[in-house]
Amino acid sequence: MNNNRTDLELITSLVEEGIRILDVGCGNGELLQSLKDKKNVKGQGLELKQERVNQCVSKGLSAIQGNADSDLSLYPNQSFDCVILSQTIQATNNPKNILIELVRIGKKAIVSIPNFGFWKVRLGFATYGKMPITKKLSNNWYDTPNIHLCSILDFVDLCRELNIKIEKTIVLSSNKTKSYNGSPSNWSNFFGEEAIFLIKN
Repeated sequence: MNNNRTDLELITSLVEEGIRILDVGCGNGELLQSLKDKKNVKGQGLELKQERVNQCVSKGLSAIQGNADSDLSLYPNQSFDCVILSQTIQATNNPKNILIELVRIGKKAIVSIPNFGFWKVRLGFATYGKMPITKKLSNNWYDTPNIHLCSILDFVDLCRELNIKIEKTIVLSSNKTKSYNGSPSNWSNFFGEEAIFLIKN
């Protein structure tokens, strides 16, 4: 698995054996393949770019072309055991609606986000007065797919507003991880580069 995506290994660890999963924004199927190999899941992917859908299908994975912003509403309530949205919510047009759809479609959902509250991001902006570039936020402001950047605390606040329960949080910083039952500590918003949330309605 791609060493730059440690979160994929951690997401795999949160998924139960043999369940039905939907991977929203599945890319080339890297996570789907891992879940199939390690957890024997019945997986399906939803991906915006047809080229990546083709890559999934060529690996024997089930994936369809679709847009998370418009197509999640087509799925019935509780049609999957778990819905996964990995490093994608910040690139959607309506993150709030996406979050509502995830916990409607899945009995549980796993969401991973880059943390815009990370201290290096804050320091970079304070020092240079320009949009910071880090390992996790590596694009320039003019070519980034990220249109709704948020911090760990922003995400926790949105879950609270929507009455979505955070069952578990894993915070990643450099090569270290820290797990929390429920919401993470406020310090994680300063030291965490990204976070993975296990949530449900």
